[in-house]
Amino acid sequence: MTSRLANQVAIVTGASSGIGEATAIALAVAGVKVALAARRVDRLTTLSQQIQDQGGTVMAIETDIADEVQVRNLVQKVQTNWGQIDILINNAGVMLLGPIDGADTEDWRRMINVNVLGLMYATHAVLPVMKAQKSGHILNISSVAGRVVQPYGAVYCATKFAVGAFSESLRQQVSSDNIRVTIVEPGVVATELVQHITHAETKDMAETFYGSMKTLDSEDIASAIVYALTQPAHVNVNELLIRPTQQER
Repeated sequence: MTSRLANQVAIVTGASSGIGEATAIALAVAGVKVALAARRVDRLTTLSQQIQDQGGTVMAIETDIADEVQVRNLVQKVQTNWGQIDILINNAGVMLLGPIDGADTEDWRRMINVNVLGLMYATHAVLPVMKAQKSGHILNISSVAGRVVQPYGAVYCATKFAVGAFSESLRQQVSSDNIRVTIVEPGVVATELVQHITHAETKDMAETFYGSMKTLDSEDIASAIVYALTQPAHVNVNELLIRPTQQER
């Protein structure tokens, strides 16, 4: 099945850890040329070497997804080097949970800049390439928080609801160009997201919640992404909602 992806070119944002890292590895195994985008160069270098050691084709490009100029440069570099862009995995994201009252509003800006604007910048940059090709697949990583609002997740949920709305409008706009759009909404996944929460009480609550169940692994989401990407060209998997078996909400 994954042979359908051989020799395609993908950009994976937030590739330095978690779902992005697992997806980059899965795509490389499937024969995709993978461009790794993230801010942590040391991790990108390590992952790039791992993929090369396994026979994959990869390039690592330091990118702050919240910086539109850097995002445009990322896309231009990939197109210049490989001549095409078939897949965009908009994975970069942060989850800075906490109460609204007394919040550090810089956390809000970080989430909006990365989760929403960064995703939009990358999409905006690749669309001319994909339209010229008359093909492409944009896959946006959202969250169950884009469907179900939770206490202490007001702004994070708002960003993920925004991803859902943007993705559906995008799908309607580009379907005539043979460009597919998929949104993936993971539940609880064992990644670094919780570690980045700045509000101590909320971070403790999140760690307790994560510890109450067998969480999903990043590889579980990567497998779902490969499933969506490997469907025939006339099939667009619009949404994938994936929760751990033990997660109730």
